[in-house]
Amino acid sequence: MTTFLDKSFSQKIERAEAKTNADFVETRHLIQPETNAGWIKVGGVYAMFDGVQSPLTQTFGLGLFNEITDLEMDEIESFFKQFDAPVYHEVSPLADASILELLNQRDYQPFELTNILYKNLAAENSPILPKNPNISTRIINRNETDIFAETSVAGWSVEMPEFAEFGLEFCKIGALCKGANPFIAELDGEPIATGSLTIYDDLAMLGGASTIAEGRNKGAQTALLAARLSYATEKDCKFAIMGASPGSQSQRNAEKNGFRVAYTRTKWRLK
Repeated sequence: MTTFLDKSFSQKIERAEAKTNADFVETRHLIQPETNAGWIKVGGVYAMFDGVQSPLTQTFGLGLFNEITDLEMDEIESFFKQFDAPVYHEVSPLADASILELLNQRDYQPFELTNILYKNLAAENSPILPKNPNISTRIINRNETDIFAETSVAGWSVEMPEFAEFGLEFCKIGALCKGANPFIAELDGEPIATGSLTIYDDLAMLGGASTIAEGRNKGAQTALLAARLSYATEKDCKFAIMGASPGSQSQRNAEKNGFRVAYTRTKWRLK
């Protein structure tokens, strides 16, 4: 089955990510209303605030659905500035070319790239076979969000120690939000890795891959990937989607398991 990596496919991916993150922000607001978490939609763009530190505080779909005017950009920037939050936009290369001129005129600078990878689940693909028989995977129970969050943060804190304090609440909310399917991998019954899965229409959005230091290189993420893709296929998803830094180990692992780069997204910040 041929997949055309055109503007409509990018719109499908970016809208799925935007709505998935909007669900997260709404859950944050319900659990922690004092954070003022919320989102708006302007010119087809989802702009969301989840806290100054949150990676979700940004826009999705800028210039991909409609040409953005200066007035609309004023409204988007005002939304973030009312919270004293930085203004970030992640922009698909399939967005209207006019958005690049507008960003430059308004004193933005690019600072980060993310490869968006996809796997066609409807094609004839060989299943991913977990390599370690001592690792088991499952979706956590609703009363295990603390275990999920603690395991996730323990893994991420190896490279990002500054994430530890913020990350516990972030991961708990991620496990509780609408459409969340938080997976955990256990080695001989002990949790060592996590991975998340959300489904929007026929897209399975993969994220949250984290492995504690002493659990690495044991096949936990391979097992979690296999489990999530199997679950997505059972739910009639046509594509699995994930993001990774260009050239990273995450990208290499994904490509070993049948993922391909759809496009590279650029993140911009207001100076």
